[in-house]
Amino acid sequence: MQRTSGSLIEWLVPLAFILCAGWVIWHIPAYLLTWFPHENESMLGQVTAIFDRNDVTPNLTPLFGKIDLVDLVSLLAIPVLFVIGCKTVRRANMEFEGWRAVDRAAVFVGRVTMMMIILMTGVMLYEVFLRYVLERPTLWANELSLWMAGFIFLMAGLYAMQQRSHIRIFLLYDVVPRWLQRTFDCISTLLIVLFAFFLVYGSYKQVFENKLYKWETFGTAFDPPIPATLQPMILIVITLVAMQAVLNLISDWNAEPEIHDDTPDEDEIEALKRAVGQD
Repeated sequence: MQRTSGSLIEWLVPLAFILCAGWVIWHIPAYLLTWFPHENESMLGQVTAIFDRNDVTPNLTPLFGKIDLVDLVSLLAIPVLFVIGCKTVRRANMEFEGWRAVDRAAVFVGRVTMMMIILMTGVMLYEVFLRYVLERPTLWANELSLWMAGFIFLMAGLYAMQQRSHIRIFLLYDVVPRWLQRTFDCISTLLIVLFAFFLVYGSYKQVFENKLYKWETFGTAFDPPIPATLQPMILIVITLVAMQAVLNLISDWNAEPEIHDDTPDEDEIEALKRAVGQD
């Protein structure tokens, strides 16, 4: 696996992915109204009114239903950019070394998350400038920052699972033989999978039918669809985290046992030096 990271394409592809995904998420009512219209007339009218109010390109002629050219191109671009991103992502110096091809998806999600942090910071700085310098605060920056922070928090969980950087207690794990460590790994992975299964099973109808399908919004002046998007994202991400936990178990099955202590080893010291640009 190549270790060079930070090329221009690793910045542009996640950014393009965020822009297309953001457009699609904001215009989800267009897809719902076109492909899954409500049978209830009042609910259909409510979602239609929300879409008509928030449509970014109201002057474009729809290709079919409520979907216009930009909606269709953005939707088709998401899987294309995702594949390109997975193909071009490279491991950074401080990242976990035991990569497999299937880990590229989680690492690319990590790159998207990092880019979203930069964008969220830009939104917050823009709001601070307008509020305290020009004294013209926006109606949307606070809710947009909150919305983006929710996506960042969720997607960072998948990246943390792939990097094995989640919180673990090694007091007992380090003193037992490798076969018992594998048993502990199996138990922890099973618990993660069971938790994900029952969370999705118990919440699927409530989340997708009552939040997403009805396009529940935040109820503010900006009125973003935070409940309609973040709650389904929770179920999607926890499913991906469970799948990544299974992949980690398979990848680490034959790995040598690690000794965990507070003293940095030579490899960690060298990685820190590379990260700050020292030889």
